[in-house]
Formats: sequence, C-alpha cells, structure tokens
Amino acid sequence: MKKLDWYILKKFLTVFFFAIFLFAVIAVVIDVSEKTDDFVRSGLTANEIIFHYYIGFIPHIIALLFPLFVFIAVIFFTSKMAVQTEIVAILASGTSYNRWLRPYWIGGTLLALLLWFSNQWVIPKANNIRGSFEATYIDANSSYNALLQSSSDIYFRMDSFTYAGIYNYDTASNRGTSFFAYKVQNNKIVYNIRCDNISWDTAKKDWELWQVVERKVLDNREEVIATSSMHKKYPFKPSDLAKDKYTKDKLTTPQLIRQIKVEEIRGSEGLNELKIERYRRDATPITVLLLTLIGAIIAGRKVRGGSGSHLALGFTIAALFIITDRFSTIFSTKGNLPPLIAAWIPNMLFIWVVYYLYKKAPK
Repeated sequence: MKKLDWYILKKFLTVFFFAIFLFAVIAVVIDVSEKTDDFVRSGLTANEIIFHYYIGFIPHIIALLFPLFVFIAVIFFTSKMAVQTEIVAILASGTSYNRWLRPYWIGGTLLALLLWFSNQWVIPKANNIRGSFEATYIDANSSYNALLQSSSDIYFRMDSFTYAGIYNYDTASNRGTSFFAYKVQNNKIVYNIRCDNISWDTAKKDWELWQVVERKVLDNREEVIATSSMHKKYPFKPSDLAKDKYTKDKLTTPQLIRQIKVEEIRGSEGLNELKIERYRRDATPITVLLLTLIGAIIAGRKVRGGSGSHLALGFTIAALFIITDRFSTIFSTKGNLPPLIAAWIPNMLFIWVVYYLYKKAPK
C-alpha cells in the first residue's frame, strides 16, 4: 500500500460513508412522515420506536441500496479527479492503468466483504426487529392483513410419506377448526387421522386434538379408533404455519438453508423466493466489486461533460442492472428459471460490461 492507494481509498471510503449517512437520514425522515399515524396509534415512546424499529430499519435500507451508493461514490470522486487532471498526471508519471485500478480493487473488495458478512448475519437480525415491529404495529392496522392472517386453510407435507392440512387456522390463537393427516406407502393410504379441532398446547409443547378419528389400514382389515381428545407431537410448530412475508429476510443464512430443506420436504410452493434470497446474499457482494470497477473506468476518462456526463452514464448502467435483476427474479419465481442462475445472471452479464469498458478505456 503506497501513497496513491491510501489517497484513492481515503476519497473512496469517505465519499461512500458520507453518502450512505445522508441517504439514511433522508430515508428515516420520509419513513417517519409516512408512519406517523401508526406510531401515535401504537402508544410507544420515541426511544421505543428507535430501538424497536429504526435500529432494524436503517441497516435494511442501507443494505438495499448499498451497491448503488458504492457506484455513485466511485463515479463522483473519480470524476472529480479526472476533471482536475489528477488521473492524467498519475498515468503520465509512469503508473500503469492496472496499477491505478488497484486501490479500487482493494476498496471494492473491502466493501464487498462488509456487505457479505452483513447479508449473512447482521441484516437478517435487523430485519427481524423491523419485521416484528411492522407486523405488530403497522400491518396489524390493515383490515385486509388481519383478515388474511386470522383465517386460512393450510396444506403441507410433514415428511416424505405424510401429508396434512388444517382448515381455518388462526395464527393469533394457534387453533384450527379441522385437521387431517394421512400416510402413503406404495401409492396406498395406510394411516389416516381426522379431528374437529386442533390447537397448540403451550405447556406440553405439542398439539391437542378433539373429536379424533384414527384409521389404520392393515393387511386384511381396518382399525378405527375414536377418542374425544388426544395429544400428538408433530414435526411442525405454530411458527412454521404462520404466513410471515418477512420470513426470508429474518433468517440468517444457516437458518435460511435449513428452512429451504424443511420446505422442500414439505413440498411447499414458492421455494424459489427463498432460494433466490439465499443465492443473492452471495451474489450482491460481487455486484459491489463489479460496479466499483465500472464506475472507476467510466469516470476515469476526462470528458467535456465532466461529472454530469459520468453520472448520467452511470445511472443508465445502474438502471440496466436493476432491470436485469428484476426480470431474472420474476422469471424464476413465476417461471422455470433456476434460482441460482437467476441470482447470478446480472453479475454474469456485467462481467462482460467490465471487460468491454476496460478494453476500450484510454490507458
């Protein structure tokens, strides 16, 4: 690390963190203005709102636009250097173009590692705080969400051979009006259980069933048992049945991997959303590095338009990246595009953009 590296890195990190700070302040102000009624209705103090909501909201919103602000920061300070003929002087002194790009590689890698670590553990914990608050005080005020969560029919697979369903399941009381489960072997039902009501017993940590009818299919006969109530331990808990739109954002990466395996066993739908989230946590840090190099190569060339033309071109490329990312996600969640490919398509395409810009850059 020489003076050139420290000089560029200092500008890079200073501009980036300053831009992120300003953006976080603006985002909080806008969010407060939108949720003022909900905050007043909740009856919480300012300190409670800060530590129960904004301590999770700020990391979430920063991580959401982290790559974009890295891109903007690189273009902004590099364009200033180009306008002031600093880059021309650096290259004219005998420094090679690749050597000039080294601090961008270092800065981009450091920020990419920071985002990668945050995506795996920090951001999910922040989303858990934010999501819990919104589910309790924001979404609860919506009559549509209240109706959606209070009554629903749930169908799922408990293991490789057992299927189950609960009618009119209430996530608030952890109770359903009807439950059934059946086990299949060799394409035949060998066991079936039905009950009129099912609820979670918080003391015994199992499920209590009322008006139960069990049916076992043996070789040459059937065995039917009817009881008024019984307790059963099933491989699912109330938390597994609750429909939480923040689930994939709340789970750390190890938890998300386990959740995907569990949902695969159950035969759940919408698994691609979980898988895309899993792969995107690794892909987004690479995006940071690619956008850093694109920004440096674009802004490092001195042009008549100065910073304005650099920013315009930079925003165009950023918009194309976001569009590519959205389309790949839609094709995966609504179509048959594999989630791994969907998460990495933008990076695979923009590697070629980096290569093309690098070959065309005046050195």
